[in-house]
Amino acid sequence: MGSADVSPQMAFARFVRRAIDDARDERGWTVTDLASHTGVGRSTVFRWLAGDWQDYPELAKVRGFCAALDLPVAAAFRALGLPDAGPTPRRRGDDGPVEADVRAILDRLADPTVPAEEKHHIRDLLRYLARRPTRRAG
Repeated sequence: MGSADVSPQMAFARFVRRAIDDARDERGWTVTDLASHTGVGRSTVFRWLAGDWQDYPELAKVRGFCAALDLPVAAAFRALGLPDAGPTPRRRGDDGPVEADVRAILDRLADPTVPAEEKHHIRDLLRYLARRPTRRAG
């Protein structure tokens, strides 16, 4: 059974399960803690885990869930079978080495075989790089 045979409900349920497991391992969070930090109610989290939805989950809730857990929204959207995390127009030349590097990082963060500790280090480094002042040439 290939990944193409997995329903969006089950793929998203696996994504949410990994996120919950990582939050428990890295932060000591229960599902109640997760709900309060992400703004996604416990009942919604349990529905997502059960794959119990007909229409796609509210994308704003998915974004909030990912943001609170430092998860790439693109990985959640891929699990849902959506093409991308939103309408971001591509310019010519955008799929160069930088995009390939970013894709590789997102894939590592979404990979269930990558240890939680390594994911934590990747996220810490990304936070540092995002906040670091830019240097001007000259």
